[in-house]
Amino acid sequence: MKLPIFIADAFTARAFRGNPAAVCLLENELDEDMHQKIAREMNLSETAFIRKLHPTDNFTQSSCFGLRWFTPASEVPLCGHATLASAAVLFYKIKNMNSTLSFVTLSGELKARQAEDGIILDLPLYPAHPQNFHEVEDLIKTAIGNTLVQDVCYSPDTRKLLVRLSDTYNRSFLENLKVNTENLTQVENTGKVKGLILTLKGEPGGQTQAFDFYSRYFAPWVGVAEDPVTGSAHAVLSSYWSQQLGKKEMHAFQCSRRGGELGISLRPDGRVDIRGGAAVVLEGTLTA
Repeated sequence: MKLPIFIADAFTARAFRGNPAAVCLLENELDEDMHQKIAREMNLSETAFIRKLHPTDNFTQSSCFGLRWFTPASEVPLCGHATLASAAVLFYKIKNMNSTLSFVTLSGELKARQAEDGIILDLPLYPAHPQNFHEVEDLIKTAIGNTLVQDVCYSPDTRKLLVRLSDTYNRSFLENLKVNTENLTQVENTGKVKGLILTLKGEPGGQTQAFDFYSRYFAPWVGVAEDPVTGSAHAVLSSYWSQQLGKKEMHAFQCSRRGGELGISLRPDGRVDIRGGAAVVLEGTLTA
């Protein structure tokens, strides 16, 4: 078996920043268990598998493909950064001739289109509902101790818990915050929460670029302690911050060590466009 494989850094214009994802192009059907084995071998937060939907399709000319995402531990229903990475490989390396690509996924059909300053993903917008603090207090206290919390919301569609930190904190506080992810899977083992979003209101730009909000994302429940830049979390964050700020167009920064920028635009059809750059940093052949 020889499979073309790439690694692309998503939500960044520069290599070695943003969120890396492996992207595997499947000319033929792959044994079901091989998806997970390859993802474990790649050992990145996500490995994406692009497959042809019809035998006559090809990666250069076709515009619609199947797409699945695997962490080293399990398959996941939605991954923004690995979708962006997949589109980048098809656009930049395979030289796909279409300006818009469609991917058939567990979260329905997702579109990625080329833009001047990167690639735009058309993702579902997931509402976050107010969450009773006391029901999730143990989880929050385990993760961030006595850090002041301003708001807690829950997204039932994605099983993500959104925790907004007090407006008294700044970006540097969130960047340096020590988050304990080791015990979270024991504290929350009901299956209700699969991801923890910490978020903070942005600051007016002085010398630096202004962002509307900041975030960090943790998903030990699916084998990812901290994810560098997370498209799916922003499908929830966009909904929350659009309501809080009264804005449809936003600029976001995920404060992981690698860091990543996202341009956000809420669409009239109730979905969200998330824009980001991508840099392909490795290409090769997987042999097994």
